[in-house]
Amino acid sequence: MNLFSNLSIEKYTLKNRIVMAPMTRCRAVQNGCANDLMAEYYAQRASAGLIITEATQISEMAIGYPCTPGIYTNEQIAAWKKVTDEVHAKGGLIFIQLWHVGRVSHSTFLGGKLPVAPSAIKPSGEHFTFEGMKPFETPKVLTISEIKSIVQEFADAAKNAIETGFDGVEIHGANGYLIDQFLRDGTNQRTDEYGGTIENRSRFLFEIVQAVSEAIGSDKIGVRLSPSGTFNDMSDSDPQEHFSYICEKLNDYNLAYLHIVDALEGDIRHGANVVELKLIREAYKGVLITNGGYDKARGEQTIANNLADAVAYGAIYISNPDLVERFKIDAPLNKVDPSVFYTQDAKGYTDYGNYSDSH
Repeated sequence: MNLFSNLSIEKYTLKNRIVMAPMTRCRAVQNGCANDLMAEYYAQRASAGLIITEATQISEMAIGYPCTPGIYTNEQIAAWKKVTDEVHAKGGLIFIQLWHVGRVSHSTFLGGKLPVAPSAIKPSGEHFTFEGMKPFETPKVLTISEIKSIVQEFADAAKNAIETGFDGVEIHGANGYLIDQFLRDGTNQRTDEYGGTIENRSRFLFEIVQAVSEAIGSDKIGVRLSPSGTFNDMSDSDPQEHFSYICEKLNDYNLAYLHIVDALEGDIRHGANVVELKLIREAYKGVLITNGGYDKARGEQTIANNLADAVAYGAIYISNPDLVERFKIDAPLNKVDPSVFYTQDAKGYTDYGNYSDSH
């Protein structure tokens, strides 16, 4: 097996094991709707074994960044159809990533309402808003009835996604957003059935997985986790034990895959308690995708060593829409320009050329 081998993920067969990782790009400039520019961007990268879209909010209260897309209004649902049609026309497979940012938002996004979270713990630092950088706010604690409503919003968003042509959904449980905030004891200090033990802290995740499974079928679901993550001021007292439990319990569902953000350099610099990929591989018996600063060589080695079944590439997929083809012939890669990651036009988005166009 290598990066170019086929891979079965429940009902689908990936034509290779090179996955486009979900990456926020802030191009949904009108009412959180996908647009023609976004359709072009994803279609350019349809040679990936699987495309996972940028994180997409499930409700008005889920938003946390400027110009990010949603999938909860009729207008947003209709707009995504252009994207799925363009990707499928190029022979691609595409899942949408569903998120709720929880405490990592600001009242300026939420009509003056405070962000919500499992506990009233404010993240350190500042947040980028339409009005520039602003300090994070102390979030409102979610009631049990509100938690149940959010679970249903995930299920509704998943149904919307299938309606608009997506092949499946990825539940965003990583990187310090709402699900992750429930999972970690650094952000979850509840004393009810959603806090305390890891069984209780993971209840929210598993209720979402169950509800989405009932809505669209578990074989069209991926879950993303970041056991070692420190992004968005995250911490956990024993991530090895806690995420081993979570990953083992995910075996109870016939998911398409589990997607793990491997420990990144930034996490390690910020004192991450690193959970080795090997530990996750031992706990989870299904298809495992890994992500986190991989190049071709490390990706090949990870698959050869059976530590993962596929590798998701992020930043280098931004600047190399033909990443699969470049990897095949060991062509040089275009350099990525972080200054245009979160701008609103084509520059640094759809204007990266294919290697074959210039050689």
